[in-house]
Amino acid sequence: MNRAADTAMGSANKGFPWRPTPAVRVSLLLHAAAAVTVVVQPALWPWALGAVAGNHLLLTAAVLWPRGQVLGANLVRLPAAAAVRKEISLTFDDGPDPEVTPRVLDLLDRHQAKASFFCIGEKAAAYPDIVKEIVRRGHSVENHSHCHSRVYAFCGIFRFKRDVETAQSVIAGITGRAPRYFRAPVGLRSPLLDPVLAWSGLHYVSWTRRGFDAILRDPERVLQRLAGGLAAGDILLLHDCAYSRTRDGTPLVLIVLPELLDRIKAQGLKSVTLSAALNDGFAG
Repeated sequence: MNRAADTAMGSANKGFPWRPTPAVRVSLLLHAAAAVTVVVQPALWPWALGAVAGNHLLLTAAVLWPRGQVLGANLVRLPAAAAVRKEISLTFDDGPDPEVTPRVLDLLDRHQAKASFFCIGEKAAAYPDIVKEIVRRGHSVENHSHCHSRVYAFCGIFRFKRDVETAQSVIAGITGRAPRYFRAPVGLRSPLLDPVLAWSGLHYVSWTRRGFDAILRDPERVLQRLAGGLAAGDILLLHDCAYSRTRDGTPLVLIVLPELLDRIKAQGLKSVTLSAALNDGFAG
C-alpha cells in the first residue's frame, strides 16, 4: 500500500466490531455442536452431517437473496431523512469503462445529478484518470471488489480479505479517500464476507430496484424496471460499461440514463451520492 493510500484509509475508514446476525450465530453454533457430537458420539455422524448440510442449503438460499438481511446489514433503501429530502441514489457497477463512464459523467452533469460508482479495483488501477474525474465531478467511488470473480460468493474468508483490502488500497491511492460502501459482484453475498467488511470499515449496499441493463437488450424494459414506482429513498442500480448494446451498437445504459434522469427530475427527486444521503461526514 502506498503512503497516500495508507493515509486515506487510516483517516477515512475505521473498522468496527463484527456483529453476526441471529442466523449466522445459529449457524456457527450448529457447526460447533455437530463437531462435538461426532467426537463424543461417532455413531451419530450421519445426523450431524445432515444438520450441517441442511444449514448450508439455507445459507445458499440467503446468498441467492441479494436484498436480504439474513447474512448481515444490507442497505436496500436510503434512510427516512433522505427520503424526506426527496433524495434517491443512482449507483453504477463494474466500471470504470473508458468508453462509457465519461459519457455517463457528461449525462449526470447535464442533469445536475450526483451518483456513486462501485468500481472494480483492477479497472480503477487500469484507468486512474477516469476514477479521478468521477471524484472531480462530485461523485463518490465505492468498492465493488478487486477482481470481480463470477464465483465471488464462494471464496474463502482470507481471499475476501485480500480482495477487499486490495481494492480499498487501489481506490484510496487514486482518490485520496477510502470507499465507505461495498457491493458484491453479481450481488451475491457470502456468509463469510460480513466480518471482512467490518474489519475494513465498509457497509454493504444492494439496491431498491435494478434495471438488468447488463442483461436485457430492450431499453424500455430496463427503464420501466428502474422508473416504474420510483420513489424518494430509492437506490437504483445500473452499469457504466457496455455489457449490453442496442442494435446500432450504442451501450444500453446511455439510452436509458437520459430518460431516467428526466423522470427523476419530473418527480421532484434529486440524485445524490450515498455519502450525502447517509450524511456520513465524507464529501462526495
